[in-house]
Amino acid sequence: MSDAPIWITEAEVTATISLPDAIGALERILAMEAGGAAANLPKTHLMVAANDAMHAIGASIAGAGICGTKTWVNVGGKSQTVLILFSLEDGRLRAVIEATALGQMRTAAMTGVGTRRLAPDDARRLALIGTGKQALPNAAACAAVRDIEEIRVYSRRAEARAALAARIEDELGISAQPAASVREAVADAPVVTAITNATEPFLSAAMIAPGAHLNAMGAIVPVRVEFAQDVFERCGVIAVDTLDGVRALSAEFRERFGGDDAGWDAVRPISRLIAEDAGRPESCDLTLFKAVGMGMSDLALGIEILARAEAGGLGTKVPERVRVPPRLR
Repeated sequence: MSDAPIWITEAEVTATISLPDAIGALERILAMEAGGAAANLPKTHLMVAANDAMHAIGASIAGAGICGTKTWVNVGGKSQTVLILFSLEDGRLRAVIEATALGQMRTAAMTGVGTRRLAPDDARRLALIGTGKQALPNAAACAAVRDIEEIRVYSRRAEARAALAARIEDELGISAQPAASVREAVADAPVVTAITNATEPFLSAAMIAPGAHLNAMGAIVPVRVEFAQDVFERCGVIAVDTLDGVRALSAEFRERFGGDDAGWDAVRPISRLIAEDAGRPESCDLTLFKAVGMGMSDLALGIEILARAEAGGLGTKVPERVRVPPRLR
C-alpha cells in the first residue's frame, strides 16, 4: 500500500459500497465501541441561520487504526461534506472522501441498525414522515432489514409526498402511497421513521399503533423536534446512537430527562444492544431509536470505503506534502 493519501470521489464511494454493506460495516464498528476499541469525538455545531447549521463530528477507531473527522455546513437544505481519515499509527493523512452520499448512507444505515434490533420481526408496513434527501435512503434501509411490502409517505407538501411515493415504487419496487396526514401515515404501521426538519412536535403517542417501532432521525439540533413527550411513556426500550450526543442535542430527550441521571439510565446506546445481541422484548408496546449523528458511524463507512478503494485501485493520489516553514515576517 502506498503512503500517499487518496481523494475518493462521490462516484467512487457509491461504486464501492451499497446500503446493505453500510449497515454491516456500521454494526461491526459499533461492536468495537461496546468493547472499548472505538470512541466518538463530541459533536459540535454552530447555527448560522434560524434553521441552518455548521457541523463537525469525528471518532477514533483504535480497532481499525484510523481516526478522522467529517465537516459540513447545511444552508437551505444544501451541503457539500468531506470526511478526512488519519492513521493512528503515524498520524499521516490516509484519505479525503467526498461524503454527501456517504452521509446519506450513514444516516440510513443507522436507521437500518435500529430497525433490525427493535422493529417487530414480521413488520411489513412502513410509515415514512419527511420527503427530503434522506427519506428514500431511510426507506431503503428499513426494507433492507425487514420485508417491507407497503410504505405510506407524508410531508407537508402534497406534491413532494406524491413524488417520493413514485420514486419508492420505481427505485425500490415497493408499493407506496402518499398519506394526507401524519395520523393516516402511521395508522397500523409497525415501523415509523421520521426524518424531518420540524421545529414543533407532529407525532404523538396516540397516533402510533401498539407494538410499533419509531426511528426518530431528523431532529439533530436543539431547535428541532419531531415527537411529543407522551411517546416516552409507552416505550419499553429507548435506544440512541450516542448517549452524549443525544443529551447535548435532542430537545425531546432533554425535555424528558434533563439533568436526571437516573432517568438517563433507561436510555441505552445501540452499541450495547449489538454487543449483547439484544432485540425487541416480547410484549413490548413501543420501542424508540433516536439518532443525532456521530462521527463513529461516518468513520465506519469511511474505513470500509477506504479499504475497498485501495484494494480496487480507486481514488486519486493527493500531491505529496512538502513541508515549508511558516513565514515569520
